[in-house]
Amino acid sequence: MREAISTGSWLTEERIRAYALMLGVIGIVALGFNWSTGTTPLTDRLGKPIGTDFSAFWTAGRMLLGGDMVGMFDPAVHFDFQSDIFGDPWVEHYGWHYPPPFLAVAGIMATLPYVMSLMVWQGVTFALFVRTIQAIVPKNPLVFIATFGFPAVFLTMGHGHNAFLTSALLGTGLLLMDSRPVLSGICFGLLSYKPQFALVVPLVIILGGHWRVAQVAAATVAAMVVLSLAAFGADAWTAFFKGALFTRQVVLEQGGTGWYKIQSVFSAVRSLSGSVGMAYAIQATVTLSVLLSLATMVLAGCDRRLVAAATATATMLATPYCLDYDMTILGIAIAFSLAHALEKGFAPYEKSLLALVWVVPFIARSGMLLTGIPIGVLVMMSFFAFLVVRALSAVSFKVPQIWSVARG
Repeated sequence: MREAISTGSWLTEERIRAYALMLGVIGIVALGFNWSTGTTPLTDRLGKPIGTDFSAFWTAGRMLLGGDMVGMFDPAVHFDFQSDIFGDPWVEHYGWHYPPPFLAVAGIMATLPYVMSLMVWQGVTFALFVRTIQAIVPKNPLVFIATFGFPAVFLTMGHGHNAFLTSALLGTGLLLMDSRPVLSGICFGLLSYKPQFALVVPLVIILGGHWRVAQVAAATVAAMVVLSLAAFGADAWTAFFKGALFTRQVVLEQGGTGWYKIQSVFSAVRSLSGSVGMAYAIQATVTLSVLLSLATMVLAGCDRRLVAAATATATMLATPYCLDYDMTILGIAIAFSLAHALEKGFAPYEKSLLALVWVVPFIARSGMLLTGIPIGVLVMMSFFAFLVVRALSAVSFKVPQIWSVARG
């Protein structure tokens, strides 16, 4: 048994195909049943909006199209608008937590009827996600099947969330840093719509000497801010920062979303009755450790695919606020790690670890809810540690002179 786990001999192509198809079918059937047995054409069998979180995007867009530039940032106003659209059989508010530039996307999606808009949103962003995976690991049909059955895919679809878009932007940006720095920078700049994921990528860009990427990313962010000010006014930004305070206090610190849904070190500490101060302190320690480890990998000149895989995983570990559907990002990390292993060979336990990372979105929420153990966080930390050791063991590390890091 130990040898099979170490070598990964148990993970045959037939089993990969069977497991992926099985989970994919389960996901499709579960989504279909939930949506087809809804109480109304817009709600599921529990009376919640189909695509739950997508209702926050669509209603924010509807409010914007109706001339309200700030109401979506006020939880009470936004919830009242949701209730008018979907009815009021549930008590959970699907909030708008995004900076004003993302309102442009919400406004476009809101021009379509709700169900059609949800289908278009999921279809287009999922296609971007799949295309990104195929670009990282090209010409591998088994990878496509594994992507189809990836449990995080159905978490994202069930919530109607933006994790496909986030993952595609992150993966494309990491993939093209050397070959197409302008497009890479644009992707990273657009990724700023998820500011909680902004700690890791700038470190990798700067320490890697990707100055063109940094310039384009900064210009993209600046353009988004200026255009949003012109389109929505300064009041939208003021309302966003005020709403962000509510998100931090109620959703994150008080666990309004549910500790078992938030897959972060912060949430794990809070779920174990740790104080807010303790949770922030431990999260800060982990974040600093992750950043230092990632910096060491970049400065050591480690294989760019392992650096990219570690960057994607670190993006999750470094923030106190990420949910289980955000684990779609782990698909990017798995793809980069797999691309490296297919060329260089698999390390001991690597195949089994990749399988565990692939399946963990399926068990992270329920496992934490039933056992209190932050399974998702522990798996992500183990995977990150593996990537660091794997990468550094292949190089002769020597701290470079700071001027030799920059490649201009």
